[in-house]
Amino acid sequence: MTPAVAPALPLPVATWTRSTDVVVVGSGAAGLMTAVRLADAGRSVVLVTKGELGAGCTAWAQGGLAAVLGDDDAAELHVRDTLIAGAGLCDEPAVRTLVGEAPGAIADLLELGAQLDRDAAGRPALTREGGHSRDRIVHAGGDASGAEVTRTLAAALRARGVDVLEHTVALDALTSVSGRVTGLRVAAVGDDGALTRPGDLLTRAVVLATGGYGQVYAATSNPEGATGDGLALALRAGAEVADVEFVQFHPTVLWLGAGARGQQALVSEAVRGEGAVLVDGSGRRLMAGAHPLADLAPRDVVSATVAAHLRATGAAHVFLDATHLGREFLERRFPGIVAACRAAGVDPATEPVPVVPAAHYACGGVLADLDGRTSVPGLYAVGEVACTGVQGANRLASNSITEGLVAARRCAALLAADLPPSAPALEPGRGWAVDATARPGISTAVSRSAGVLRDDAGLAALAAVLDAAPVAGTLDLAAVEATALHTVAALLALAARERTESRGCHRRTDAPEPRPEWAVRLAHRLTPDGGVATRRLPVRTEELVPA
Repeated sequence: MTPAVAPALPLPVATWTRSTDVVVVGSGAAGLMTAVRLADAGRSVVLVTKGELGAGCTAWAQGGLAAVLGDDDAAELHVRDTLIAGAGLCDEPAVRTLVGEAPGAIADLLELGAQLDRDAAGRPALTREGGHSRDRIVHAGGDASGAEVTRTLAAALRARGVDVLEHTVALDALTSVSGRVTGLRVAAVGDDGALTRPGDLLTRAVVLATGGYGQVYAATSNPEGATGDGLALALRAGAEVADVEFVQFHPTVLWLGAGARGQQALVSEAVRGEGAVLVDGSGRRLMAGAHPLADLAPRDVVSATVAAHLRATGAAHVFLDATHLGREFLERRFPGIVAACRAAGVDPATEPVPVVPAAHYACGGVLADLDGRTSVPGLYAVGEVACTGVQGANRLASNSITEGLVAARRCAALLAADLPPSAPALEPGRGWAVDATARPGISTAVSRSAGVLRDDAGLAALAAVLDAAPVAGTLDLAAVEATALHTVAALLALAARERTESRGCHRRTDAPEPRPEWAVRLAHRLTPDGGVATRRLPVRTEELVPA
């Protein structure tokens, strides 16, 4: 029998120790930018990454980064678009900070050598995605924006000589007697997933930049390492997490058959931004009349519309029709997407592409401000692992990498100016881990019961599956990831059952409307017995300035 959430892992004994100013965990956009700017400030940094440098979600991002750069755009329009997409749960001061600092983050990338796509005048080319009222998405390589961001920042990191521990997993935070995070127990990961050379990185600050938890679902756009490790580690360290029930499903993921599992190929929203439309098997447009923005409605609306259509008709998928855009345009603007579709036997230049919604982005995560501060001293979180309130109940397209860069720059500036004092670390307590054999059952149950459409009976069934998860006999990478996914699934089931309404990307078929009393955020922390305590947070707002 297992408690609701692992209170600690059964950690191996440390065989070495090392000291540094800051440890950054994760090598996506947020982690890389944090480490680069800390190095520029003269701080000693060790970057820990579970796989190879830059192998996280950022590298897979197709669309781009949102920022107000066009002559016809304005910061207030970007703010409004973000708040509307966030369905009443955005932290408005955080949104305004993001929008105000986004152009500077893009300029920073360009200074570091990013090669963005340009328009005829030589300025960064701008496109539009769902929920945006103006063209404000900068991109690179057509549909390889995340890869260019990763390349740029990884090169900058190497140029600064930052020490990188690749194929190294962060197991648990080390804390002082007062609860301050003072280090991190890590272990190298062997080719077989075994943990070797466990050791302690003693530090004055740990910055989590570990990404999201899309792999808690059977099908996702996220790579295999997106298992919620950072969220679970922060929770075990005493931090609060929030908004876990809000998982954004991307409405156009390439359909590869009913049995497809793991990472699936994404068909970027930018394809619809350029004029592609969603249709059913007879060619009838799905989004016409469903929302004023039709195919460019916010993602929660599009995914829910598609999911309801599939449930009502029994169809396995819908189609994205981009044939009218022409072969030359598609191959130039979306070379990666065209190649992925053709590899699956579909040519988007001549036929509609079969697509379905799949888990894409976690709006929830470790409760933090845009400077990365969490509820635990010494522990910081930036990027998708953090829940700053910017995304609200549904992320506005292409705000994510922008947020990661803005938060990274702010967190690095904070730690450069005011690094917490060091303190002796306690030996962590010994807990338990979920056996890796439980992972397929967890993801299947989450997909079945906590997908685009949910209800109380399904969520209760999910909780029962999680209660029956077996405990691991030994700790290896597979058990670390299974434990993190179990933690995420437990919080997701709990929060989704408690929120008896439909809002943003949380859609309850047994409570189909938003309710004013639920214009609050749910924050969770771990109790000493492995249970979860939940509190409701008010949403911070500011009076809107007329556009």
